Amino acid sequence: MLLTIIAANIVISLLSLSGGIMLLRKNLISKKIIPYMVAFAAGVILTTVFFDLLPEALELAEKTGTDIFLPVFLGIIISFFIERFQVWFHHHGTTHGIKTWIKPSLSLILFGDGIHNFIDGVVIATAFLTSPTLGVVTSIAIAAHEIPQEIADFTIIIHSGLNKMQALTTNLLSAIPAIIGGIMGFYFLQGLETGLPILLSFSSGIFIYIAGSDLIPHLHIDYKKQKKWAQVLPFIAGIILMYLMIFLLKE
Repeated sequence: MLLTIIAANIVISLLSLSGGIMLLRKNLISKKIIPYMVAFAAGVILTTVFFDLLPEALELAEKTGTDIFLPVFLGIIISFFIERFQVWFHHHGTTHGIKTWIKPSLSLILFGDGIHNFIDGVVIATAFLTSPTLGVVTSIAIAAHEIPQEIADFTIIIHSGLNKMQALTTNLLSAIPAIIGGIMGFYFLQGLETGLPILLSFSSGIFIYIAGSDLIPHLHIDYKKQKKWAQVLPFIAGIILMYLMIFLLKE
């Protein structure tokens, strides 16, 4: 069963990356298209937080009596200080080889995505331990709604300064926590149950910060450079797509 859980997480990670691979192969990422992809990413991330992560955290918290609002708050506050430290570090003294054109939001999206993937791994382990059929169904559902999420993450990573191949490699590495989550879920499921709503809500805080402090303000800046309301369409498209994916794939 453990090998099945690990295999499922690997397959899901590869399928999730298919969106980024498609963008690479079709050469859809360019300086002109990035602002529109950022708008799409903002819509996807906000919808994921408020219609997927937080409701799931609230449902789990009701069983464990966990407070989810403090972790959300801490996720936002800690993200602020991580970003502030990186901005300060890049503007004072030597950077020790760190490329200053890489935006601080890169580390935040990788951190938040890593937590999210870890939780997905635990959920898949839980499903397979319940029944193989439920494990397969859950894996398919997670893979389906992860594709637009990974496209959004891929866009943010590109937006943060990495080239296409670096973004793809970075996104692939961020999938490793899913495998770790699957293994830990197999061995320590009961011990992890209390912590899941905390992790879900904490990662929600990180994603809220990324959308609110980087993505949406950037859209307002680009508003003057692009066709006035052109970015609204991909923003709404990201919301609608993710909303449909979440609710159509709920069991």
